[in-house]
Amino acid sequence: MNSTSVILQFICPDRPGLVSELSGWVAKNNGNIFHADHHTDLGAGLFLSRIEWDLAGFSIERNRIRKEIGILSEKLNGKAQLNFSDEIPKVAILVSRQSHCLLDLLWRASSRELKMEVPLVISNHQDLENLCNEFHINFKYVPVDPQNKRQSEKIILDLLLEHDIQITILAKYMQILSSDFLEQISSCINIHHSFLPAFKGAQPYHQAWDRGVKLIGATAHYVTKDLDGGPIIEQSVAQVSHRDEVADLVRKGRDLERITLANAVRLHLCRQVMVYRGRTAVFA
Repeated sequence: MNSTSVILQFICPDRPGLVSELSGWVAKNNGNIFHADHHTDLGAGLFLSRIEWDLAGFSIERNRIRKEIGILSEKLNGKAQLNFSDEIPKVAILVSRQSHCLLDLLWRASSRELKMEVPLVISNHQDLENLCNEFHINFKYVPVDPQNKRQSEKIILDLLLEHDIQITILAKYMQILSSDFLEQISSCINIHHSFLPAFKGAQPYHQAWDRGVKLIGATAHYVTKDLDGGPIIEQSVAQVSHRDEVADLVRKGRDLERITLANAVRLHLCRQVMVYRGRTAVFA
């Protein structure tokens, strides 16, 4: 799709006629719909919708669409998020020592497979600086003092603000972020090396091997104050057997982590994820 599209994510109390209301509003304003996905959560009594249409030929000027959507939202007692497909968000990636997820994301960004700009990588170790230099990415070393994590978080927050970061990705950062920190940033996505909610916390592959599992997984989720408990975006699994040692689980898990994180970031960038009531609807 070469033309710019408008992406509307909408959630409101469920009632008959909502699909007609939303699609009719787009049609009334001469919008050509590319994609339309809807879901009703019967238990919550909520209606969720994602509609994407061509900006070319739309009768409302781009800078007025948000205001008009606000009027529609008020009429339907709903909440809306509006984005445009030509927007390229600035992303910061936080890492520790492991390079596999970082390398994968930087390659996908540089090849334009992921529509994002990465002006900044932050790490609590210096191991990955040379890798970032190869991609001409600004690398910042911010050590973490376990006795004074607020100081390092303050430095990170200042860097995110300085570079106008809109999305933060934890690509094996291996640090727990405080609630205060999370409240001051926008979207934050993490990759966890297990099929959550199983094996939360540290060394999940060791936990999985101890239990003799036949499947291991990786989970990409939004970061909240609840450790490894944020809304899940994407999950992947791989088979393992009694012949596999912990090192084999780690090796297979790294492949899962790369793919799972990249898929989750792509879904988020394409505005195909809607978060509500601590969970997600993914219109993939």
